[in-house]
Formats: sequence, structure tokens, C-alpha cells
Amino acid sequence: MSELIPVIIPAYEPDERLIDLVDELVRTATIPVVVVDDGSDAKKFGKVFDAVKRQDVVILRHAVNMGKGRALKSAFNFCLNEYPDLTGVVTADSDGQHKVDDIKKCMDALRNDKTSLVLGVRNFDKAGIPARSVFGNKLTSRVLKLFTGVSIRDTQTGLRGISADFMRFLLTEKGERFEFETNMLLDARELGIKICEVEIETIYLEENRSSHFNPIKDSIRIYSVFFKFMFSSLSSSLVDIVLFAVLCSALRDVRVPAGYIMVSTIIARVISAVYNFVLNYKVVFKGRGSRLRAAVRYFALAVCIMLLSGFFVDFLHGLLPGVGEVVIKVPVDCLLFLLSFVVQREFVYKE
Repeated sequence: MSELIPVIIPAYEPDERLIDLVDELVRTATIPVVVVDDGSDAKKFGKVFDAVKRQDVVILRHAVNMGKGRALKSAFNFCLNEYPDLTGVVTADSDGQHKVDDIKKCMDALRNDKTSLVLGVRNFDKAGIPARSVFGNKLTSRVLKLFTGVSIRDTQTGLRGISADFMRFLLTEKGERFEFETNMLLDARELGIKICEVEIETIYLEENRSSHFNPIKDSIRIYSVFFKFMFSSLSSSLVDIVLFAVLCSALRDVRVPAGYIMVSTIIARVISAVYNFVLNYKVVFKGRGSRLRAAVRYFALAVCIMLLSGFFVDFLHGLLPGVGEVVIKVPVDCLLFLLSFVVQREFVYKE
């Protein structure tokens, strides 16, 4: 069967809305439906899954709750093994927030561009949306854009169209719970996968009480992706400043070519740059590209930033007599940090 696109529905403790969604999908679309029971209590929710099973859909079960990310990976693995003509899949939530017509819209978008990542995005400017959802989604969208350059209106949407090739890659991606969906967005950017946004109807039932997304606990998991880069940058800046201060103190009364400030800047920056590159390559950017290519680009950038730092600190130190070198260096390097961040994000670690 050409252009086969099953629908995957991860479900944890669902209600009758899962039954209604599956029923409509089976009646109106000739496509496989895969439901993942992510460790729901069999006594309380067994009837719901029994009703779904009678609708001739595939049900995969986890013995315990393992998280949405793991549920999606289990379904990806099943679909890749069972459907040889797979184009991709569309994932949808089990709580009635995604209409069948919107699921089909995402399916059509994936058919039109089989290599893209399709996102069904909601309009959070409409009235009647729970405040925690508006705040959480808008904040996450802005943070994602600031730290990664990815501009997406709805970062937490569960309605997504994912190509078969991208599914294979995602099987080894980290993240077992909601953070997996954010990692997916970052992977798409790193791999150069086009993100296609399809506007869908915004539905929130009973103030979204059925959602298992914890706005505090799961946001911490999501933002940890960004905190890694911040830790890498700030810790390397700390190493740089401490070394710079120590070297300035040691070399202030020593005659050195180019002046003690420039020499201190160079030595401190070389050591902190090596530390920063290793941390970024292995932890932040996961070392997926060529290490040599990334290293050449990184150290070319580091040399430029180093020279700019030394020049401006030296220049301002001459203009501001009585002001310590370290005091001048901190604001200068904060501005250069922003420049370095953008260049690393857009050039250094890109394939």
C-alpha cells in the first residue's frame, strides 16, 4: 500500500473520548490505528481499551507507565517493522483535543512533503484557553526561539506528522516523557528537516484536566535541554574570567609582547575554549557532526572572539583609568557571548 500513514495514539488512563476518536478514525479513514496503553490501571481503564480493541485497531501495552516519549518510540518501532511501505505516521493525543479532520490535514501535509516534520499548531490568542496552557506554550515557544533559533507557534502539540526516516532516527533519541517532543524539534533543526505548521482547531475540554502534562515537573525536563548549553557557556566563562584574573595579577609587572592584558586574554581563552568545545560537542550538541569540522569552525570563532575581547578590554581600560580589567571584561564578554552563541547555533555545529 503506497503512502501508508498510520495514526499513533499514546494513551495513559484515557476516558471514553479515546473510544470516540478511534471510532471516527476507523469509520472515515482506511488507515491503521495504533494505540499505546502506557501502563494504565487495568481495573479502572480496561473497559476503555477493550472497546478500542473491538474496533480492529492495534494495541501495544506497557506493563508500567513509561512516559509519552517511550510510548511513541514503541509505536514507531512497531510501525517500521510491520508496514514496509510506510511513508510516516501521524501522532495524536487521546483526550479529544485533536479532531479527525485536523489529523487528516496533517496526514495530507506529510504526503505533500514526505521529508518534513508536520506540526498541528493551535492558536493561543483565542478566548477560552486555560491560562496554564497559554502561559506554558508561549513561554516555551519564546525560550525555544531564543536558545535554538527554532520559531514555532506550538511547541507542545501532540499532533505531528513524522516521516519514516525521521522515526528511525528518533528511536535512539533521549527522553522518555514529554521532553522527547522538544528533543524532536531540536533534532529536526540539527538535521535540516523542514518544519511545516498546519493550523488546527484549538480544543480544551474541562479546562484541560485530562492532560497528564505537569506544568512544573515536565517543564523542568523540557528546559533542561536549554540549561545544558547555558551551563556549558557560563562555566567556561567562569573558567576564562578566573584564569584571566590570575594571569593579570601574575603578569602585570612583567614586560610581555602585546601587553599583559592581551597575553592573559589569549592564554585564558585557549584553555576555556578547549573546555567549552569538549562540553558542547559531547553533551550539548551530542557530537553528531564531524568533530574535526566543528573544531575548526569553533576555534576560528574562538580566536575572533578572543581578539575582540582583548581589544575592547584594553581599549576601554585606557579610556577608564582606575577601573579594573576584570570589571571591564565582564560586560564586554557578556555581549560577545551573545554573538558567540548565535554563530555557534547557526554555523559551528550545523552539518
